[in-house]
Amino acid sequence: MAEVATLMRVSKMTVYRLVHGGELPAVRVGKSFRVPEKAVHDYLQNAYFDAG
Repeated sequence: MAEVATLMRVSKMTVYRLVHGGELPAVRVGKSFRVPEKAVHDYLQNAYFDAG
């Protein structure tokens, strides 16, 4: 989660919210979550919008 948060430039809590809300796919391994790198890139690409 820390790596994903750094990559997305958000807090770890935001990543947890995205995972639990179903917006960011993740796999649970034991007590931790694993988020595929492609899922992060896809999410960021779809979340982008032109503000100008």
